[in-house]
Amino acid sequence: MRRSLTPILITVSHIVGIDLGTTNSLIGVMEAGFPILLADAEGVRLTPSVVYFPKDAEPLVGRAAVRMRALEPENTVYSAKRLIGQRAGDGTEDVSYRLAGKRGEPVRICAQGSELAPEEVSALVLKKLRADAEHALGEPVTRAVITVPAYFNDAQRNATKRAGELAGLTVERIVNEPTAAALAYGLDRLREKSKIAVFDLGGGTFDISILELNAGVFQVLATNGNTHLGGDDIDAAIVAELAARISADASITPRLREAAIAAKHTLSANDTASIELPFITDGRSFSCTFTLEELERLARPIIEQTRTHCMRALADAKVKPEQLNEVILVGGQTRMPMVRRLVAEIFGREPNTDQNPDEAVAVGATIQAGILSGAVQNVVLLDVTPLSLGIETFGGLMNIIIPRNSTIPTKRGELFTNAVAGQRSMLIRVLQGERELARDNWELGKFDLSFEPALKGHARVGVQFEIDANGILHVLARDTKTGVEQRVEMRSAVDVSDEAVEKMLGDSLEHAFEDMNDRAFTEAKLKADEMLPAVRTALAQIGSGLEPVERELIKRRAQEVETAIAGGGATALKKAVAALDEATQQLAALLVEKAMRG
Repeated sequence: MRRSLTPILITVSHIVGIDLGTTNSLIGVMEAGFPILLADAEGVRLTPSVVYFPKDAEPLVGRAAVRMRALEPENTVYSAKRLIGQRAGDGTEDVSYRLAGKRGEPVRICAQGSELAPEEVSALVLKKLRADAEHALGEPVTRAVITVPAYFNDAQRNATKRAGELAGLTVERIVNEPTAAALAYGLDRLREKSKIAVFDLGGGTFDISILELNAGVFQVLATNGNTHLGGDDIDAAIVAELAARISADASITPRLREAAIAAKHTLSANDTASIELPFITDGRSFSCTFTLEELERLARPIIEQTRTHCMRALADAKVKPEQLNEVILVGGQTRMPMVRRLVAEIFGREPNTDQNPDEAVAVGATIQAGILSGAVQNVVLLDVTPLSLGIETFGGLMNIIIPRNSTIPTKRGELFTNAVAGQRSMLIRVLQGERELARDNWELGKFDLSFEPALKGHARVGVQFEIDANGILHVLARDTKTGVEQRVEMRSAVDVSDEAVEKMLGDSLEHAFEDMNDRAFTEAKLKADEMLPAVRTALAQIGSGLEPVERELIKRRAQEVETAIAGGGATALKKAVAALDEATQQLAALLVEKAMRG
């Protein structure tokens, strides 16, 4: 009898990283040592920070709400971040919905006859992000790191934290967006002491931060900015220009805003943008060609305001532009060619544009979340694992325990169970590599762990991998019931030639499709091998309780599974197993009923 292991799914509470933006928001999680931004059900990572409040129905959040902004502008809330922590009378916001509140008191947002605090609106955006993350991860999400502009005051930070709490999240940390951006750019890995500037111009806020990085430690030397300066102001200037050309009343302002935003985005990569507004009023339509030159004329006074803040931050940090090692861009508005030219002029160097400016802060927040959760080891970098480490599980699959590029020293483990009833020992076969099947990876060593005989799935064996500072892999396997354990020291887990690593990575890429198909087929076959005997046994015991048509259908579906196994195709087998599972619902119900009577 082949002795092997079957993984048990152990739920680990992730800490997610969230960029709660004025225009768009994102959520991410560390997976296998990499920051992964999570998409919604439509496969889109960016969630517009827009909430529509219908009458007598649940609010809509994201793109569904954006579609309502031109139809019901008074009930569609956007740019709530600009209002967080603000008091009535502090400033005037040009928005399509109504604001309330006595002067000096927190500003309130009015929608469908109700008044909400800005953080309550932001909480709805966070709830949407949380739901998307839970759907993607298949587990509850309750802990988060949320970013804020560096220039946010205490009231704004506390309001942001409250928004997270209203969304059902424990806010583990509020992180400055510039620090998150530096993490995303990988600047924490710079070996020498470095000074960087983070120029963050988003939809509603601007801040400039000067940071000093030394051995992975971030120190903010100075920060400056304006929480009411951003792309929204450029949108408003374009709207005013278009309204003047049309000579129409304020009722079409929401449509003008959507057209202005679309044109601005187009002009980030083109010299002209076409604006078409059919049936704006009295049956009239409006169309025009909006040029990059016109956009820059309107945007220049707004963007130029950032210059003063940059000079003040440099002066406060006692840093000259030529002393900076990097200038990085954050925020969607930095896609504008004019913004990039201004940054190069102010700092005397071309900015670093390696990262997606819309996603950099979210990536950094995710990395910070990984540091807090332990998914990212916040230690001095001694070395990294060049290839993944894991063990062989039932079916000949590779189960990764420590992914490649993990910083060492590190320690990780998983819980496994027996694949066969009456099994007395498990073969722990330690592997290194990037392929899906155990046979295609390198074997570092193997040993047996004995335990008391148990029913299938009842044994509990913990396997822990630990790589010390010298790169030596120590493997511990323990029977959690009896405490019997075995420790084995393997050869170095990092002492692998560059040529061997490159070959393994090359092979994993070359065979990626067939490897994934083999893994999918193996997993489906394992399920089929478990289902078929159980179905036949159940039919023999209680099949008489089914209609003849149902019995024949089950037998036919079982035959289709066997045919699919012989065919070797993963997709066909998964489909056949799903069909058999569907056909046996009534049979399963009869089994449960019999068990309850017994």
